[in-house]
Amino acid sequence: MINISKLYCDQVTPGDWLRYGKKGCGERECEIVPLVASQRRPIVVWNITRACNLRCIHCYNDSGTGKASNDATKDEAMAIIDDLAHFGVPSLLFSGGEPLMRPDLFELIAYAGDKGMRTVISTNGTLIDRKIAKKIKDCKVSYVGISLDGIGDINDKFRGVEGAFDRAVAGIRNCMDADIRVGLRLTLTQRNLEDLKGLFNFFEAEKIERACFYHFVPSGRGKGIFNEDLTHTQTRAAIEMILSETKRFKEMGRKTDILTVDNHVDGVYLYLKLLEEDPAKAELVWKLLVWNGGGMYSSGVGIGCIDFNGKVHPDQFWYHYELGDVHEKKFSEIWTDPDEPLLKGLRNRREYVKGRCRVCKFFDVCGGSLRVRADLSYGDPWAPDPACYLSDNEIGLDEAKKKELIK
Repeated sequence: MINISKLYCDQVTPGDWLRYGKKGCGERECEIVPLVASQRRPIVVWNITRACNLRCIHCYNDSGTGKASNDATKDEAMAIIDDLAHFGVPSLLFSGGEPLMRPDLFELIAYAGDKGMRTVISTNGTLIDRKIAKKIKDCKVSYVGISLDGIGDINDKFRGVEGAFDRAVAGIRNCMDADIRVGLRLTLTQRNLEDLKGLFNFFEAEKIERACFYHFVPSGRGKGIFNEDLTHTQTRAAIEMILSETKRFKEMGRKTDILTVDNHVDGVYLYLKLLEEDPAKAELVWKLLVWNGGGMYSSGVGIGCIDFNGKVHPDQFWYHYELGDVHEKKFSEIWTDPDEPLLKGLRNRREYVKGRCRVCKFFDVCGGSLRVRADLSYGDPWAPDPACYLSDNEIGLDEAKKKELIK
């Protein structure tokens, strides 16, 4: 994640303790601020069910009604939570499918909370009525992330169900009325690019303080919509809009937590922009980006996934590669297997990455970005990330380095 509010607008945000190793920035008394990013325990995304009431065209794990799965039973799930807590997982994100369709969800959330983990719900929001919002509040959920991909019909066409937008907005309002920390999750695509300004106007009108803009990853049902991905030029324009609107919010006196996700190139782009606007500030931001390490300490290090079949993955988009199965082995044991080849590579990327990523002068802050996107696009996890929108000149790819790559 690239925290625009923190890096570009100097705002203190709740995840700074874990994202940048900053003490006094949201950590709880029982939580240890990591000295280096490589030592972080993973935030675990748990696809607790495959059932879903919507039919999103870009669903990264092909969830829906009547889809086969091997969900953990309640007893198995509690044993998994015991292991995650003992392993030191800082946050457990309950996702799906639609997690609110799992009958024992709130029992599992309460259990995880009692074990000391922060709990998060990733939901489409359409099922959050006032009663559900009260349950979320009573379980002391740290945060609810609600997925939207545009205003009105734009969102509904993405979600495959008419009226999904209105029901999601009702869910957002019910959460806010219950004093639950809530934010939006949006995937940048061709369909909503022109609506970014409208989305920020929506944030302003609804008093939404947190939003995560995800770069598209061709996983799950998303494999079939490559034409929905942005061009590099469009991506730059989208990031410029996000930077501009976040800055506008700060100038209005609003405290925000605006982030981009799944493309660490955004951190480099932000840094280059600051070099022109405020070199002294750029130097401070560079130090934060280096500490974070970008992709180097994300997939397979700072984030992991358990799917609805019990399979463990380096992140939620690696469904085509399994590290192990929690029905057979503890997550902690799977995650710390020193001989697992993909994990070895992800945790020592410098020895593996190829092409322009290998010679990029910003590798320390980008880390080769999202390896799974390279794998899904080229069948090689160490190929360059195709979503990098920086020019050869910007990354320092001169004639000498080009010859080196050819050689």
